[in-house]
Amino acid sequence: MRLVASTIIGFVLAGASALAAPAGPEAKMVATIDAEQARTLKFLEAMVNQNSGSRNLDGVRKVRDIVIPEFTALGFMPRWIPMEQIGRAGHLVLTHKGRKGAKKLLLIGHLDTVFEPDSPFQMYVLKGDKATGPGVGDDKGGIAAILAAVRAMQAAGTLKNANIEVFLTGDEEEAGSPTEVARADLIAAAKAADVALDFEGLSREDGKDMGSIARRSSQSWTMTIEARSGHSSGVWSEKAGDGAIYAAAKIITALREELPEPYLTLNVGLIAGGAEADVAEDNAHVSAQGKTNIIAGKVVARGDLRTLSLAQNRNAMRKMEAIVARKFPGVTSARIEFSEGYPPMAPTEANKALLAKLNGVNATLGLPEMQPLDPMKRGAGDISFVAEHIDGLVGLGPHSTGDHAPGETVDVPSLWTQAKRAALLMTRLTAEKSAK
Repeated sequence: MRLVASTIIGFVLAGASALAAPAGPEAKMVATIDAEQARTLKFLEAMVNQNSGSRNLDGVRKVRDIVIPEFTALGFMPRWIPMEQIGRAGHLVLTHKGRKGAKKLLLIGHLDTVFEPDSPFQMYVLKGDKATGPGVGDDKGGIAAILAAVRAMQAAGTLKNANIEVFLTGDEEEAGSPTEVARADLIAAAKAADVALDFEGLSREDGKDMGSIARRSSQSWTMTIEARSGHSSGVWSEKAGDGAIYAAAKIITALREELPEPYLTLNVGLIAGGAEADVAEDNAHVSAQGKTNIIAGKVVARGDLRTLSLAQNRNAMRKMEAIVARKFPGVTSARIEFSEGYPPMAPTEANKALLAKLNGVNATLGLPEMQPLDPMKRGAGDISFVAEHIDGLVGLGPHSTGDHAPGETVDVPSLWTQAKRAALLMTRLTAEKSAK
């Protein structure tokens, strides 16, 4: 009986494995990605060894020149959108036209990194299953995953009918200002597409690959409080009031007590107060001067607001404005101003449906199902600018650690897994009919 039971179980498991294994064009895509690993890593090395800090405009353009030939060889048409007018290099758009009426995919990545030419961290190093280098994961590893996926699609014959636009920004790490100009073309591309796939890094929790269907916003704010000043002997009096520092302390306490709700955070990162106080032009420094025997006449504070939806963001800003507008003893002026920032990407039902399709690919590849990542654990990114216009997924690039710091490291095997996921998912999506 044990032998019979074991035999039956063996047949069942073998059958399940056969059902999960890719076949036909999908098997060809998987095999191509594995066969071209050395070629993909050579491409990644070339990009990483070319510095492309957001402010290194010439370096960003040189990475562009490394990328273009790889995609034009596959039938993509390149277009460069210069952005020197806002202090950035520009954006690279690579378009592949396929079957009329089929879904159009928008693939999002970026050419720039946080590492400027003066960084000591400049070179690509491969050791076993790990590769280190500036931007090796964020986001040159993502670009490598895109290329490996579309190469595999071409080898399997599924690229010819695919409508794909690859949009690689040149300033994701430090967006040019105003963002209305910096992201206008990306938003236009999203409005013309059906699905957005963001190729920043794969998130993992406890060793498990996670699906990302949401990102919180990132928006800076500046608060300025002005109050009557004078000799400290008059503080708290009806005539002199409390001064700007007391008022700022009450306002910040009120923000902390009254704003908290799920997925909303508010940080106060910089503050200065005294007889005079100012914010530097770079917005990264605040300063104050005065004496202990002078009632503080001014306070400046800067921080950030993060939310999960546009409605939550609007409501939070209104609450903050109302708190700042309250009457405080001696205050003559109080205002709060909000930056352009990165909008949120809400976890919509359509995004959940896309994750379900990705999990269909995982089943085919024999990989575990990916659970949705807690949005509190995913920062803002370029896909956030288009989230209100298009359904999307985040994190289709390889898994990396130490991003934005010397020693940034990519897990090389995850690059092949992510390229396979992307190739199969894109093939399946582009076979669907467009809703636009």
